[in-house]
Amino acid sequence: MTALYDVAAIGNAIVDVISPADDAFLASENLLKGGMELIDEDRANQIYGRMGPGIETSGGSAANTISGVASFGGRGAFCGKVARDQLGEVFVHDIQSQGIGFGSSPLVGGPATGRCLIAVTPDGQRTMATYLGSAALFAPDDVDADLIAAAQIVYLEGYLFDPLPARRAFAKAAAIARTHERLIALTLSDAFVVDRHREALLGFIQSEVDVLFANESEITSLFQTASFDQAAEAARSVVQIAAVTRSEQGSVVIAGADSHLIPAVAIEKVVDTTGAGDQYAAGFCFGLSQGRSLEVCGRLGSLAAAEVIAHYGPRPQVSLKELAAKAGL
Repeated sequence: MTALYDVAAIGNAIVDVISPADDAFLASENLLKGGMELIDEDRANQIYGRMGPGIETSGGSAANTISGVASFGGRGAFCGKVARDQLGEVFVHDIQSQGIGFGSSPLVGGPATGRCLIAVTPDGQRTMATYLGSAALFAPDDVDADLIAAAQIVYLEGYLFDPLPARRAFAKAAAIARTHERLIALTLSDAFVVDRHREALLGFIQSEVDVLFANESEITSLFQTASFDQAAEAARSVVQIAAVTRSEQGSVVIAGADSHLIPAVAIEKVVDTTGAGDQYAAGFCFGLSQGRSLEVCGRLGSLAAAEVIAHYGPRPQVSLKELAAKAGL
């Protein structure tokens, strides 16, 4: 089958609520700065009621990535579970308005569409409290087999590895991808995901994943070492490609015996780090789908990450395709 999409992503379909906050707000809500906490609907309503003015947009890690792919001019698709409610309609409309295919039916009579409450402190750190709602009910029947088969790269969001039905959905998507000789990519998403599911994640990575995305804390947690170099060597032995971000130090792309050191793109001020890893993956996956070298893939990722941390929100506010052209990429 000829690929109709460059990248198809599977992840949590949630709405992001992003607002500036200070450390006192985090302390009053007992939120760990820079962390991500899963909450229930009552707590979500409590925190939301105390947040200041901000922005609300369709989000979720993998959805942010596929939005970045579209901004580069790529052909993207997304699978995720929303409810048949107002936020669910907003989410689907936002995705489709970007030219992104959407492949899942809405939930009727269950939990509401999920939301992620993001408090951004003046230093650019984001603290997240997430009510997953219907997103956590993604199951094998929600996998659009034709959509997965039609994508060059199938991109899986680590956050969705938590619920068992979604884990089975990952296995189904991976089997479809393998049948059609597609690449399978996984982002670890957060060190807390790794800590909770290390053994199962390692098993899935070793058997199914071709391209692994992680930051430094996630990769060292996965391989249970304090040494980044040791973690990088361990990754080299389990996946074809590992792209590991290191904040202002840039990223390292590991493939076989080769390592590529990718510098970070300098910006005047870090405003909000929300979505930096998601957009790095967007640039990298887009480049990979276009047959670019691993070094260029990493540079495209760094370019996208730099754009998104210079403003509030997890998605690009300007055309990444145009930025890449200006940068000679």
